[in-house]
Amino acid sequence: MSTKIVVISDTHFHKWDEVHPDIRQAVAEADIAVHCGDFVRMDVVEGFKQEAKRSVVVHGNTDPVNLRNAIPYVEVIEVEGKRVGVIHPAWGGPEFEPEALLPDFPEPVDIILYGHLHVPVNETKDGVLFVNPGQAYASFMVPATIAILTLDAGDVTVEIREVVPAR
Repeated sequence: MSTKIVVISDTHFHKWDEVHPDIRQAVAEADIAVHCGDFVRMDVVEGFKQEAKRSVVVHGNTDPVNLRNAIPYVEVIEVEGKRVGVIHPAWGGPEFEPEALLPDFPEPVDIILYGHLHVPVNETKDGVLFVNPGQAYASFMVPATIAILTLDAGDVTVEIREVVPAR
């Protein structure tokens, strides 16, 4: 049996209901739903957790102090024999190299799911799969995207799905 993980990041909304219905549905249908930070408001955290069968959340750089105190900066879970790290780095720009995230995980990980850059990434470097789902809202010239990982007997497939076209 396979495990489906839906990954979103950078919602930047005040209420969970503001998140596009297709994204909320994907979260509800996933075996595990991961949010890689920048919720902005606790209502979005709570709505995400309620919608998901199983949720994993980390805070981001634009999340207020109360939210940062309530949820971790880094999480690691094990799924289908793979160690999956989740993080929202508070730094990075055009020169960002995802392997710079490795020191944030003291134990080796197979997959790192991360937010912050608002740009979808699906690449393997030094044996680690790095996935950034992009941003969970459509903005000027940038669509809303999510990542869908399917883990099955050690195999991992990744789909970056455009949910809402750019405005």
